[in-house]
Amino acid sequence: MRRPTFLVSALILAATLVACTAPDAAEDSIVTRASDTGSVTIGIRIDQPGLSERTVDGRIVGFDADVARFVAEELGVAAEDIVWRETVAAERESALSSGAVDMVVAAYSITDSRRQEVSFAGPYYETGQDLLVHSATEPISGTAELRGRTLCSPSGSTSSDTVRERFGDAVTLVEYTRVSECVTALLAGRVDAVTTDAAILAGHAAQHPELLRVSGMRLSTERYGVGLPRGDTDARAAVTAALRRMIDSGSWRVSVERNLGPSGIEIPDPPTVGGR
Repeated sequence: MRRPTFLVSALILAATLVACTAPDAAEDSIVTRASDTGSVTIGIRIDQPGLSERTVDGRIVGFDADVARFVAEELGVAAEDIVWRETVAAERESALSSGAVDMVVAAYSITDSRRQEVSFAGPYYETGQDLLVHSATEPISGTAELRGRTLCSPSGSTSSDTVRERFGDAVTLVEYTRVSECVTALLAGRVDAVTTDAAILAGHAAQHPELLRVSGMRLSTERYGVGLPRGDTDARAAVTAALRRMIDSGSWRVSVERNLGPSGIEIPDPPTVGGR
């Protein structure tokens, strides 16, 4: 007669444990959805060596990919249950607002204007806008030397905005959907330089060490954040906590050194997550 009582008690205990581990988040939060479905859709780039790129066998690798996996696992989603979706710079806000992706981890710079459309957790990395040029060209020592040059930058990026704001008609700006398309144009001699974040450019320079180099000219400061649906405060709190754990555990530095170190880029200290 004791066995049914034992089974009932065990079931009650199990239900209690599940209730305790379930996220205390709003019903429409991606935190709740990740817990309920065991899956999360993450917008990412697939053509940024060192940060996030798709290998020939279909894997998504790089520092941003490691950040995305760490955050997903902190939300209770196994790495193999992540749905990856390529999200280029010009599509990030619309992908989040439409629900096409749950979050974006794609060298996504935190800006006040973007905060009007999406929420951010972070920053989890800080870099600066730079120039990628042919190794054979004369070094560019100042912004005045950019006058009359043709620069290429991904459309919808803070980098293209910076070029327009700082140089106006003094330079010719060419925009492509992907940084890799700009790099192809540079190698073909159709543009004089590619300009975007140094962390992105370093990866491309490492792929063509005899042909390309990063100039070392810092045109801006870029702080990467995880893009989230606007107003999802529970998701912002959960992802912020996950990023802090990644840094505190040492996983952040291991990933940065493994993925970005080979490019020769200077490894920065982790930023203060949750700061402006």
